[in-house]
Amino acid sequence: MISRIVLICPWLLATILPVAVLRADARNEVVGSVDVSQEPGREFLPAALTEGRVEEHAGDLLPLDLILRNDRNEMIRLGSLFSDNKPVILSMNYSNCPKLCLLQLNGLINGLREVDLIAGQDYRIVSVSLDPRETFEQSARTKQKYLESYGKAALEEGWHFLSGSESNIKQLASALGIFYSYVPERKEYSHPAVFTICMPDGHISRYHYGIEFPPQTLRLSLVEAADGKIGTPFDRFLLLCFHYDEQAGRYAPTARNLMKLGGGVTIAAIGLLFWFCQRRLGRSDPMRRKKPEAVIGSSA
Repeated sequence: MISRIVLICPWLLATILPVAVLRADARNEVVGSVDVSQEPGREFLPAALTEGRVEEHAGDLLPLDLILRNDRNEMIRLGSLFSDNKPVILSMNYSNCPKLCLLQLNGLINGLREVDLIAGQDYRIVSVSLDPRETFEQSARTKQKYLESYGKAALEEGWHFLSGSESNIKQLASALGIFYSYVPERKEYSHPAVFTICMPDGHISRYHYGIEFPPQTLRLSLVEAADGKIGTPFDRFLLLCFHYDEQAGRYAPTARNLMKLGGGVTIAAIGLLFWFCQRRLGRSDPMRRKKPEAVIGSSA
């Protein structure tokens, strides 16, 4: 019975896995590409506030020497928030944003509540204001509001709200590839709803758009950015079988890695079958089971 199961398993992997991959790819094709101008919720916003765009700079290093003001009125280096093998969720919003920032940050919080990782312990969130006029008092109030909304045992150092000079803000936005503009008649900023996942050393890893973020996508993005230094072994196993689909904005099965996995399982199954057969053969061999006869020597 065991030998039959061992032989069947590789066949199942070779037939079922490719079908699953093809079905997953078909689902991803239906999703299509993400258009920043058509993010969920943006239809409720004035046209002047939906003109921002993004040119992704994944793999680029952030300007870590930028000096910004935190919510305690301290001037700090951006690079001081990148350490301890913790990935960083980096967004550019502002406290007086009428709606889009609220929708985006609430969506981020809703997704992170479902992720079994803790802000401050496993990762950091850094929000940099687009408005150079924002005071540290405003940043502190906004931070407190979202920490309370997060509702988990987040450390206060897990989320930072920063402000800075107009030139420093523009430099950071340029490094991220975020294009925004000020709308004088409304005294508001037109900007895209986007945040980035950054590696602990300050390199940009992923971009996520919109106002709704699947928890599993957030989790895998953080684990990937941290190079497996956070999360569980199962998360790292999933990253072997899944890759980030830029068009769908989520992780999808990759045929190449699944076939590698199937090949590895097949080899392991063949090895197990060989070991099992050898063990059975050894038990059934009468020469091995026969006890050696005692040799009685004769005295002269």
